[in-house]
Amino acid sequence: MSDLPSLKQSILRSVTGLVLFALITAGAVSLTRLLTAERIEENRQLAAARLLHELAPPDQYRMNLQQPLLLPPVAALGHTRPVALQVAFQNGQPAMVLLPVVAPDGYTGRIELLVALRLDGQVQGVRVIEHRETPGLGDKIEAAKSDWIFSFNGRSLNNPDIAGWTVRRDGGEFDQFTGATITPRAVVHAVRRSLEWLQDDTELLALLNEYAAALPVEEPTP
Repeated sequence: MSDLPSLKQSILRSVTGLVLFALITAGAVSLTRLLTAERIEENRQLAAARLLHELAPPDQYRMNLQQPLLLPPVAALGHTRPVALQVAFQNGQPAMVLLPVVAPDGYTGRIELLVALRLDGQVQGVRVIEHRETPGLGDKIEAAKSDWIFSFNGRSLNNPDIAGWTVRRDGGEFDQFTGATITPRAVVHAVRRSLEWLQDDTELLALLNEYAAALPVEEPTP
């Protein structure tokens, strides 16, 4: 009987140790997840900033990355929530908008794009932010994988005309990839929709002027 107290104490110590171990492990896992999530978000923001500066070089344009222009949800751009777009200035005036655009109909799901549109209605450039398209096939939409994405540079709704804004297999002017048509078709259509939105949004210019008046932007240093 004298062994019972020591046995109980031993069991209690073991249980306590297990509980403490579980709490410490759970805390470590939670902290790791938190730090990982923060690191992923930080890397995503840095990548986005790099893409913005690719399309609007800092020696030619000025932007305020910390204060984007917020718009209501824009269905044409693939958004059901408010949209944050960047405005690029030249000579103190809005010259270009850089839009997050979603192509919802990629081969494996949504394709997130950054589309830079000059206010004269021409495409400055397009970059892919995120996608899950097939490696070796659909991933040729990435600038690092092929030069296909640069085929949008300088295009407009008049170059080509609306019928040309699809892939060649559908009678358009943009190449598809060998073994992959759905992915480039989705991107082409998304860029076309962004141009149509720019052309049709009658309130955008007034919003840009209000934004410019409220947010002075320094010009590039010669």
